Amino acid sequence: MTEHVLHPRIIENKDWVILIFMLSFGIIALIKSIYENRFEDFTRLIYSDKYIKIYRDSSHLMGIFSISLFFVQIISFSFFIQLLLNYFGYGSKTDWILFIQIFTFLIYFILSKFLIEKIIATTFKIEELLEQYNLQKVTYRTYIGLLLLPIDIILFYYDSVFKNISLLVFYTIIGINVLLYIVSIKNYRKEIFGKLFYFILYLCTLEIAPYYFMYYWFTKGSV
Repeated sequence: MTEHVLHPRIIENKDWVILIFMLSFGIIALIKSIYENRFEDFTRLIYSDKYIKIYRDSSHLMGIFSISLFFVQIISFSFFIQLLLNYFGYGSKTDWILFIQIFTFLIYFILSKFLIEKIIATTFKIEELLEQYNLQKVTYRTYIGLLLLPIDIILFYYDSVFKNISLLVFYTIIGINVLLYIVSIKNYRKEIFGKLFYFILYLCTLEIAPYYFMYYWFTKGSV
């Protein structure tokens, strides 16, 4: 008799990925239609600082425009992190539970960091400086998140492309963030030098230490 061996058929569910991308682009389209002029200025950030100059008030951070694009930014970065984990063998790019975990972690990390920044700024009496500094930093990171979204789509559906450009994109994002820190410090150098000691404490506490510990936890935990 012929012996038949049955192997389970693994079907990857990609429907949630399509829904996530549709939701993201739907939010972008809605924001563009409601805040047409502001969105147009925002898209020109790569070569113009008009948006930063017009919307430099910290109250804009809590508006519908900023919150909506922040939500899309978190989706974009969460999915890129999941793609990296998939590439290094630590997860699956079609695992929706993993996506939710990454998304939730980023939300809690950013909001906790923002709250601690507020406390430190109040304690050191550098509220105005950090508000302007963070507003510029958050704006450019949101811009990067939107640019990353179509790249996420390409990397998800074309595995052969991923091997060639995934790390390049990752290091490019790191490089751009370092450049943003330099530009921000340069733009507010007078205010920073006036409170240099407190600003250095802020950098060490909230801009270097959290990422160092995350890197340490990830590298040690994966051994």
